[in-house]
Amino acid sequence: MEKRRVVVTGIGTVNPIGLNAAETWANARAGVCGIGPITRFDTTNFKVKLAGEVKNFDPETVIDRREAKKMARFTQMAVAAADEAMKDSGLSIEKDDPALERCGIILSSGIGSLPTIEEEHSRGLAKGFERVSPFFIPMVIPNMAAAQIAIRTGFKGICTCPVTACAGGTNAVGDAFHRIRDGYEDVMLAGGTEGCVSELAIGGFSSMKALTTCTDPDAASVPFDARRSGFVLGEGSGILVLEELEHAKARGAKIYAEMVGYGANCDAYHMTAPAPHGAGGAACMTLALNDAGIRPEDVDYINAHGTSTKMNDSCETEAIKTAFGDWAYKLCVSSTKSRTGPLLGGAGGVEAVLTALAVRDGFVPATIHYEQPDPELDLDYVPNVGREKPLRYAMSNSLGFGGHNACIVLKKWEG
Repeated sequence: MEKRRVVVTGIGTVNPIGLNAAETWANARAGVCGIGPITRFDTTNFKVKLAGEVKNFDPETVIDRREAKKMARFTQMAVAAADEAMKDSGLSIEKDDPALERCGIILSSGIGSLPTIEEEHSRGLAKGFERVSPFFIPMVIPNMAAAQIAIRTGFKGICTCPVTACAGGTNAVGDAFHRIRDGYEDVMLAGGTEGCVSELAIGGFSSMKALTTCTDPDAASVPFDARRSGFVLGEGSGILVLEELEHAKARGAKIYAEMVGYGANCDAYHMTAPAPHGAGGAACMTLALNDAGIRPEDVDYINAHGTSTKMNDSCETEAIKTAFGDWAYKLCVSSTKSRTGPLLGGAGGVEAVLTALAVRDGFVPATIHYEQPDPELDLDYVPNVGREKPLRYAMSNSLGFGGHNACIVLKKWEG
């Protein structure tokens, strides 16, 4: 059976540098940073002071007030991003249309709602645990963002939630791509969401020495820079509408890019550390290239995982060299996490949105805050200033705790 072609026809996002796709892309091109002092709780007794928070987000611009109160923040942001993506795609299907059974949702969240768990646990201690909110469980479970979007859109195909830490959003997009390519659905909403900038999350990541204690927003998230000292926790959501090509063409849809490849594997090595020399990440990139049927030298840009930790950035650089050989020195590698910090399950979705826009516009967003090169990291990290560059193919990498690796490949749409 011939594999069907899949295109991106809609995008939506809420993240630290934008409350929609247009604002996000303008700020990404301009090098705007969304990292700043934590405002969601008092950090007086915390060593960690910074996060990539979403500022000025009002869920009631999209969601009825009573319904919004039943949703945790990660779900609210996902619903807003999905609403934007659907409107952007121009896709409209009546609620009783049988076509809805061929429309699905794959949306990742790594954690769900830690803030709600914290709030309701405190309430339980104070008033008794049978007095916690009746909405507690449906608010915190990671799959609820996908479910709420299904309820709103009426999509009745597959509706699921990959939970693979920071690889989750890219797993969601890649799995959705394969679902359409292999004929199970015609339309998919895919991406990720996360909203857990909270005392427990910051405390947990801090105690494992994963977060930077730098207090300067311009020096905290510095991927591939010799000063890197840990990541900055971010939040947000990014969602794409993926569509079978002929289905999209039949309704005259605009097309951002074509999705052509996906790789997913596991290091099977350690709870948090990547495999030595980035072996699993290298194998995953090769899987994605093979799935796309292209050569390493066809790729012009990699949106790297690039977390600003010592180990990740070193291992990912080695992985790129292994997968791409000499071509590794001729392609652009940048980390948009220099603006947002890692968004956990939301990262792959937001970065897929940015990669689709990069391919469409022929523009590589910079790795901002890059000042001190690490002599062992010697690729072209597109330091500080974005670059106009025709992009034939672009890859987006995501590597998660537990050794989960995911890579997608997008191709410039040429009709």
